[in-house]
Amino acid sequence: MIHKHVSTGIIISFILFGVIFQPAVASALSIEEERQLGETFLHSVRQTMDLEDDDFVNEYINDLGQYLTKALQTKSFPFNFYIIKASDLNAFAGPGGHIFIYTGLIEVMTELDELASVICHEIGHVSARHISHQIAQNTKISLATMAGILAGALIGGEAAAPLIIGSTAAGIQKQLSYSRTDERQADQLGFQYMEESGFDPACSITAFKKLYQGQWLGTDAMPAYLLTHPGGPERMSNMETMLAGYDSRSAPKNPNANAERFRALYPLFRTVLQAGYLETRNAKRIFQTELEKDPDSPLAHLGLGLTLQHAGEYGESIKHIKIAYKDMPDSIPVMRYLAEAHQFIGEDKEAIQILERVLLLDEPNKPALFLLATSYMNQESFDEAIRIYEKLISMKPVKDEVYHNLGVAYGRQDRLALAHYHFGIYFTVQKESQTARFHFQKALDMAKDDPIMQTRIKKALQEVP
Repeated sequence: MIHKHVSTGIIISFILFGVIFQPAVASALSIEEERQLGETFLHSVRQTMDLEDDDFVNEYINDLGQYLTKALQTKSFPFNFYIIKASDLNAFAGPGGHIFIYTGLIEVMTELDELASVICHEIGHVSARHISHQIAQNTKISLATMAGILAGALIGGEAAAPLIIGSTAAGIQKQLSYSRTDERQADQLGFQYMEESGFDPACSITAFKKLYQGQWLGTDAMPAYLLTHPGGPERMSNMETMLAGYDSRSAPKNPNANAERFRALYPLFRTVLQAGYLETRNAKRIFQTELEKDPDSPLAHLGLGLTLQHAGEYGESIKHIKIAYKDMPDSIPVMRYLAEAHQFIGEDKEAIQILERVLLLDEPNKPALFLLATSYMNQESFDEAIRIYEKLISMKPVKDEVYHNLGVAYGRQDRLALAHYHFGIYFTVQKESQTARFHFQKALDMAKDDPIMQTRIKKALQEVP
């Protein structure tokens, strides 16, 4: 896995010249301070790691995460969940409710309840505000610097090296590790969230055992998750004690409908994830082996089709995705993948027909709307594309590419003020301030006879960092 690294010079300048922040309370950061730190932390992770961008995968992990957080009595932050495309056995909770899970860990968690136990544990760290209490001890470090150091502490390994530079950073990094008390509390909270969400708390133990073995990579190296989440045998004993107090016979006799829905989708989720992050040769081998065992397996056909698509073998790809669609005709994710496959080979009319069926089943489906707008763009039906992109802008959060594509669509219609305005927004969210200002200035020049448009542009200019 090749990681994008944060500039060494930038991190050094953060450490040497960082602006000092002063938490109001020594024992913990304020909610607003942690929220700001979380945004900067997220930017550091995005610059350093390769995050999953598949719509279905991100929908699933966020829907699951949001469902698990319903067990919380109070939420200091809005929770967001991300998948890092790397083989490490790791997951971590950043400040401000940002939780990250590695593809390697999901690969090991063959049962959804096992993965849910890890996510619930991380939710426990956030709800108990463990990171906030640790960071508050270092009141002479800027938020920007602390975000980079914290990202390095939680990511670990070679990818973290550019984030931890200098003796100050290294010293603080050693302090940013969970105590056994933190782990015990997160285990207790995670156990509670599992039980209340309809998942099996016993899977906390099976998940931990898989992590503790650490042998699936063919190495004796300790998994990264256990290096940043200490406890070992003591934690296992505590979990078994908690489980002893859980009487599964007193649990509801009827299955939890939400938990069952997530369980039913989990094999599809893991299939799509494997097709996207595994090396092409390995992914082909896995799915072809499954097809040798069961030639009619829709998931194996889908996985192989997506793998071929990622490899640019579009003709063969669509054949396998069509087979999966035949066996799973009402699966909205499979329908979207088939529509996208048609787009790749220039069959936008077929893609539009499939996507319109998706929207009949699920009208506000944002990924389907985005794909539909793409097909209209390909057909040069710019009015239709603009209508959909404008609708997507009203549906928060907005995918960055919507602003870019809307700028292209307006540009193709020679509506240049609107084109530059949306390019300005796109580069603002990309944190490319100079380019954003250039486009906003061009938009102002071209909208000098439109005072309402000028007001919109000037307001957007004020939001450029």
